[in-house]
Amino acid sequence: MRKFLYICLLALLVVGCARMGNPDGGWYDDTPPYVISSSPSDKATNVKSKRVNIYFNEYIKLENAQEKVIVSPPQIEMADIKASGKRIVVALKDTLKDNTTYTIDFSDAIVDHTEGNPMGNYTYSFSTGDQIDTLEVSGYVLNAENLEPIKGILVGLYSDLSDSIFTKEPMIRVSRTDSRGHFVVKGVAPGTYRAYALQDADGNFVYSQKSEMLAFNHETYEPSWKPDTRQDTIWRDSLHIDKILQIPYIHFMPDDITLLAFTAIQDSRFLLKTERQDPNKLGVYFTYGDSLPPVLRGLNFNSDSAFVVESSPKNDTIFYWLRDTALINTDTLTIEMQYMKTDTTNLLVSQTDTIEFLPKVPYEKRMKAKAKEFEEWQKEQEKKKKEGEAYDSIQPPQYLQMKTPGGSIAPDAITYFETPTPLLRLDTAAIHLYTKVDTLWYEADYVFQPTKENIRLYQFKADWKEGAEYSLEVDSAAFEDLYGLVNKPIKTGIKIKKEEDFSSVIVTLTNCRDTGVVIMLVNGSDKVVKQVRAKNNVATFRFVNPGKYYLRAFVDANGNNLWDTGDYYADKQPEQVYYFNEEKECKAKWDLKITWDMNARKRFNQKPAAITKQKTEQQKKLQNRNLQRAKELGKEYVQKTTGVRL
Repeated sequence: MRKFLYICLLALLVVGCARMGNPDGGWYDDTPPYVISSSPSDKATNVKSKRVNIYFNEYIKLENAQEKVIVSPPQIEMADIKASGKRIVVALKDTLKDNTTYTIDFSDAIVDHTEGNPMGNYTYSFSTGDQIDTLEVSGYVLNAENLEPIKGILVGLYSDLSDSIFTKEPMIRVSRTDSRGHFVVKGVAPGTYRAYALQDADGNFVYSQKSEMLAFNHETYEPSWKPDTRQDTIWRDSLHIDKILQIPYIHFMPDDITLLAFTAIQDSRFLLKTERQDPNKLGVYFTYGDSLPPVLRGLNFNSDSAFVVESSPKNDTIFYWLRDTALINTDTLTIEMQYMKTDTTNLLVSQTDTIEFLPKVPYEKRMKAKAKEFEEWQKEQEKKKKEGEAYDSIQPPQYLQMKTPGGSIAPDAITYFETPTPLLRLDTAAIHLYTKVDTLWYEADYVFQPTKENIRLYQFKADWKEGAEYSLEVDSAAFEDLYGLVNKPIKTGIKIKKEEDFSSVIVTLTNCRDTGVVIMLVNGSDKVVKQVRAKNNVATFRFVNPGKYYLRAFVDANGNNLWDTGDYYADKQPEQVYYFNEEKECKAKWDLKITWDMNARKRFNQKPAAITKQKTEQQKKLQNRNLQRAKELGKEYVQKTTGVRL
């Protein structure tokens, strides 16, 4: 009864307020702006003017016009687009093409000036010929490596189907993707097209730099349309549907083009930077690797045997560790560096540079900091002495700080030792591994070996037994680095978990004709936890920690167990990536079996929303603040006139 009374009084209140006005400012403007006229008129033909005026019923503004408004065909010289009062003025700078449809897609950039009510997606068009093209094609652009939607990338069509056109001529029709990676190219003429995507760094609408992200394929598209209907749900309230309407509309096709974008390997070799963050280490960084590291020659010091060289596998990042303390304490090291770089013809040529390496913190400042540290240590010892506590008369030596294996690990774990600086000496006989059998400890076998990737990283492998306890013990001074620092004695426990602490995941691929499929178990951050190559379309993950996971896969065409990007000039597509759309939970002692048809869903609809980092932006909606205002005023009115509290 109260609810009925409230609704009746609310209706009377709204009518009364509409008649009488409101002393506290009146009702909000909740109606969106709309176009009342334009010059030239929308969809006009035989247009010669490069200036467009669009008039609205109220004052409007453009939001993020540079990002959202797209002129097609693309304009080499950017069009001038401004909102002024109740109109939008568009001044095209490029020469108009004959017999061409021009579209100005404003997306949802147009809102009213006072309340920000969105007009909704709006596109204006005209033709320089005697007919206007109205077909559309749409789809999605995804990152080929992880199927992330790509926002703001340029998408365009070519009617010229030659393979080289993308590097020679601008696209003829263009659009940009939204936060979903979705695009709509409008004003398309009947015909056959290829679609491309481009992160256009230089604004020339062609693929001209290898650093530009792009997408291409050899598929062709013929735009078409058909009459269709879609459902529109009318809600009575937040829980109940009032009715479902069948809304007729023109369905343009294709509407599911999927472009997989990638960045080609940057094989042009240039010196990026040099640095000396630490006084004992020189850093040299290149854009791409080479078979050999640079050759260094000291100009103000003798560089013979002065360095220990630490290179990345591709020789694109190189550290030169100084052996001599005198060089470490020298603030300026002048070096002649000879290396290979890419010239203007894309060939590797020899380059010689003279470089000064200066430490981030000068020698004098480092010495002052060291002296201050020693002074504070002395004060602390004096304080302990006065208070009758144990104290040191000689400052303890500095030890080599290392990362060593330890803790609870899986039976298939491979563990590592890592040192902060290169080693001068290593005694593997001083490394001991013991395993506990009943109450007794026995020596266990292990393998200790350097890795190829990092001269400071050493692999430590053992035949770990489920449920067993191990003790890793390293004698003092087993490791000695370049600067004479040695390790303290190390003793750490290693506990091997049992199989019952884990889950197993068995993935069976169906309808899969690809060989060399690599399947990855990824966590909620889309980070790879485990990776297995499928055999006979089956991949088994053992010793999976309990938790929630997702599946990603790629077709490893070259068998290197790594995802490889594409190359437009070599007509090479990136290796194909797929996602299983559901989250799966692994529980201890459980075997989880998953059947996966990698092509059951279209690629743009595969990656789970929970691990998609590019989130879909909310569409602008009318605020409808008058409804809330009416409710608030209605409550006040009912309470004052009836005494009923609602």
